Amino acid sequence: MAAALALARRGHDVTLLEAFAEPRPVGSGLLLQPTGLAALRALGLDEAILTAGARVDRLQGRDTRGRQVMDLDYADWRPGAHGVGIHRAVLFDTLHEQLAPAGVTLVTGARIQSIETFANPVLRAEDGRTFGPFDLAIIGDGSASALRRQVRPRARAPVYPWGAIWVNATDPEGQFSGALRQVYHRAEVMAGVLPVGRGPEGGPQQVSMFWSLPVADFDSFLAGSFDHWRTERLRALWPEAARLLEGQSGWQGFSRAIYRDVSVGRWNRAACTLIGDAAHGTSPQLGQGANLALVDAVELAAHLDGHRRPVAIAVSGWQASRRRHTALYQTVSKALTPLFQARGEVWPTLRDLFFTPMSRWPGLKQLGVLLLTGTLRLGRFPPATRP
Repeated sequence: MAAALALARRGHDVTLLEAFAEPRPVGSGLLLQPTGLAALRALGLDEAILTAGARVDRLQGRDTRGRQVMDLDYADWRPGAHGVGIHRAVLFDTLHEQLAPAGVTLVTGARIQSIETFANPVLRAEDGRTFGPFDLAIIGDGSASALRRQVRPRARAPVYPWGAIWVNATDPEGQFSGALRQVYHRAEVMAGVLPVGRGPEGGPQQVSMFWSLPVADFDSFLAGSFDHWRTERLRALWPEAARLLEGQSGWQGFSRAIYRDVSVGRWNRAACTLIGDAAHGTSPQLGQGANLALVDAVELAAHLDGHRRPVAIAVSGWQASRRRHTALYQTVSKALTPLFQARGEVWPTLRDLFFTPMSRWPGLKQLGVLLLTGTLRLGRFPPATRP
């Protein structure tokens, strides 16, 4: 939706092919960083998001022995800087409401099955309908993309061994306001609580809570006793978080989160390009997925607007610029993931011996803040997305 909106606002004729019969968000809360907020500012939506979301000033992490593993403050990057926790449905609705006024043609129930041609693309849906030809096809169907291998046949996207379960809960007293908080038990359990502001229907302040576990254990975990998990495991790990779920009677409202390590090389083939997680999905350790995708969208529109060369050449130039940003986060996310999600003692020991003390050293702490804010990039941000 962000790509469609950014392109339509610049005068392009845009058709958005939506797989669902009724457009709807997928997933739970997310953390918008200064980069994502800059992209939303370019779309004129930052104020609406700031009003609906929850300000996040720092990231705090501790282990079950009470040791501080991580404490990163946005103000160490720039005074007054912050992130915004947002309910995914609120971000979805904010973008969706702008499509029709911008002139975007929305087609629902159009689950694209194949790309018939890559120059002046023609797309075929599962029900046999065809769409196109277009000057450019932008494929944003996520890390589990069904079309990625058609664009880049050698693309790989293995599932990370560890994922998470998510649920939204109310926090009317704002106990968890102001920070993304995490608690670790070695590297085998990571629990987190992110304030996300009000939900799509208003009401009290909400948080998104996650609990990490191996993907292979999802079914058995969710088939187990919710009360036993909440009272015995979550309460022992983090009593304050357990109290958020006191009114919950079972697993209803919980969703699964599965992550992929996406590797595609070039993102485009002729006038078809991947975008967002379909192009560069990674683990959520740095919390950058949605932010990188929003920046993708705004910079693509700006790049196309500034070139009179063939679309495929302009898209290749956009991709080269974006990879100076996305590749850094893919690499660092992959390197950090075992420190927080792995079995045994080796990885958490390395984290505690090296990562934790080093994160407090001058210079290295600044690097950590750059990673947190999404602003680590080789070269400058273009004016459209400069945080």
